[in-house]
Order: sequence, then C-alpha cells, then structure tokens
Amino acid sequence: MTKKINVAVVGVGYLGRIHAKIYHEIETANLVAVVDSDRASADTVANQYDCVAHDSVDQLLSSSAGADLDAVSIVVPTSLHLPVSKPFLERGVHMLLEKPIAPSVEESQEIVSIAKAHNAILQIGHLERFNAGVMRLAELSDNPRFIEVHRLGKFVERATDVDVVTDLMIHDIDIVLSLVPSELKNVFATGTSVVTNHVDIANARLEFENGAVANVTASRVSRNQFRRIRVFSQDCYLGLNFADQQLEQVITGECPVNSEFPELIEKKLEVEPQLPLNAEIAHFIDCVSHQSQPLVTGEDGLTAVRVASIVKEKIQQSMES
Repeated sequence: MTKKINVAVVGVGYLGRIHAKIYHEIETANLVAVVDSDRASADTVANQYDCVAHDSVDQLLSSSAGADLDAVSIVVPTSLHLPVSKPFLERGVHMLLEKPIAPSVEESQEIVSIAKAHNAILQIGHLERFNAGVMRLAELSDNPRFIEVHRLGKFVERATDVDVVTDLMIHDIDIVLSLVPSELKNVFATGTSVVTNHVDIANARLEFENGAVANVTASRVSRNQFRRIRVFSQDCYLGLNFADQQLEQVITGECPVNSEFPELIEKKLEVEPQLPLNAEIAHFIDCVSHQSQPLVTGEDGLTAVRVASIVKEKIQQSMES
C-alpha cells in the first residue's frame, strides 16, 4: 500500500478551506494540520477535518506534525508567499503554491531557486490548466498561429489590492505560453483603471519568434461574465468556453464538387467536465507520491510572472504617453 502523504494547509480563508476539504477527502493524503493567523478560523477548520490547528508557521514546523510533514498548500496573500514558503522549502517540503508565485520576478526567482536547491517539488496553482476543456485543447492544439482570449467579469470587492493583470490575465498568459512552442518576441499592452486605483481592464498582444500571435483581454468591470479562448492553427480552429469546459472544433475536409475550397467541418467535442481545484490537488499529491514533475512547475509560474510584469510595464508606458 502506498504511504499516505502528510500535508498541511497554510491560510484557511475561503480558498484555503476548500484545499483542506479536498485533502481530507483524498485517500492518498493525510491532512495533519492547518495554519492561520486567525486562530479561531484555524480551530474551526481543524475541528471540521480532524487535524491540528496552529496560528503560525513556526509553531507548525516545531510540532510533531511538522516533523513528519511531506507536503503543504500555501494559500495566503501573494505578498506573503516568499516568507511563508521559504521555511518549508528549505526543509524539502513539497509545495502547492497558489498563483501568482510571487508579486515580483525577483521574489518568484528566489522561491524557484530555494525549491530547486532543496529538491522540493513546487507546483504553482494556475487553476485553469486543470480545466478539462483546457487540457483537451492542449492535446489537440498543433502549432497555433493566432490565439484570442477574453476573461471578462463583473466587479466584485475581491483582490482589488492588485491590478487585473495579476488578478485575472495571468491565468491566460500562462495558458498561452503553454500552448505556443516558441520564445516570446514582443509585447504590446494597454489598459486603464475604472473603479479601483489599479488597472481594471487590460489588453495585451504577445508576439512569438515563430510568428504566432496572442491577443489577451481581461476585465473585472464588465456587465456580464465571459471567459473564452479561440485557437487558430493551419487547418484547425478550436474554441473553448472556460465556464462549461466544452470545446468546439472546425477542420477542413474534402473539396466539394465544383469548388476549389475544402469543406469546413464543425464538431462539438465531448469533454467530461471536472472540478479544476480537485484535479489540481489530486495531481499534486500524485506528483509527491511518485516524485514526478507537476503540470505547472515553479519555472512555469516564474515565466508567467515575468511576462505579466512586462505587460504591466507596457500598460504604464501607454498611460503616461
């Protein structure tokens, strides 16, 4: 029988509580502890999922649970990612770190370097990569030439301490980078604030060395929610609705009689929807169990932050011109 992975969750706000619940339900995981500076919240979650509560990382790591810890989910504000993750990684504790990896390229690089130095598996929580439609899209996508992504939503008082690039667009930056087998060449971007003091709507054009282009738009001030990606290749079009995880495909067929142009064949592809966070956490535990590389590595998270940083710089330049 495979040894159960002893895991803890640091940060049990809304998302962290879901992490704890999923670990509690996974047969190959053993949720041993939760940590939160709000001790009452930690106690509530610990009582619910039959584990130990702590109010600091130091307290956990000095406990018996900390001594036997194999893995951890870090679900705290991005500004705290480096100081909170560092003591775990230095002990070789494998980590699922919520996206973005860190607020800056420099801190992101430091986290990746620490994990590598101590042979700790580092998976970054770019959740959309575990959307069943995105996974199927990645399988079918062959050398895309043009990608268009829209991630639009209504304004909510969440994550308003950061800009829309960090909050939303970084999901699609990561997806685009995973689909295009080429180095990034140029970035053009524009955006503006609408409700907050940060940029609330942004558009970026990513141009790659192989000639591929991606046009990415993110907004948190739209009237309706709309999340869709369209991928155009030489002989194929793929369109995905992120919300229902359903995929449509258009391919070229034979040329009809009396026509020099091929027929366009439209298909709805069968995709079995899955809960992305459940799939992401199950994948993390599997990677720890088998000592394998995760789908979204620390290097992937670092690259996404690096490109997002360039996008934000270009937006700032456009606003000042």
